[in-house]
Amino acid sequence: QVRLVESGGGLVQAGGSLRLSCAASGTIYQMRSMGWYRQAPGKQRNLVATIDTDDRTNYADSVKGRFTISRENARNIVNLQMNSLKSEDTADYYCNVVVRPTKWSEPTNFWGRGTQVTVSS
Repeated sequence: QVRLVESGGGLVQAGGSLRLSCAASGTIYQMRSMGWYRQAPGKQRNLVATIDTDDRTNYADSVKGRFTISRENARNIVNLQMNSLKSEDTADYYCNVVVRPTKWSEPTNFWGRGTQVTVSS
């Protein structure tokens, strides 16, 4: 199994910055894509940003130019630098990775438990 530990959430004023990190551990033969999703109260979970093994990134339109995703392959860490935060960025942020646990495994999705980000206006 793969365990994901998220950190870096908290309360910040609008216009401020936060940096989220997610460390994956466990049985990992190959780490494929890594990413962040968020879920605001009463809403569905949506993609924020993803990064693949070639460092190609994909961002939600609402965060382009403000958020930057990066990964540290040697330590199986994915980071999300969030700048110019807005009240509408308030949500629970979830780390997601796609992993092949063994060389015989199909790629499998794993989710973190989430970290809360609150942006006060």
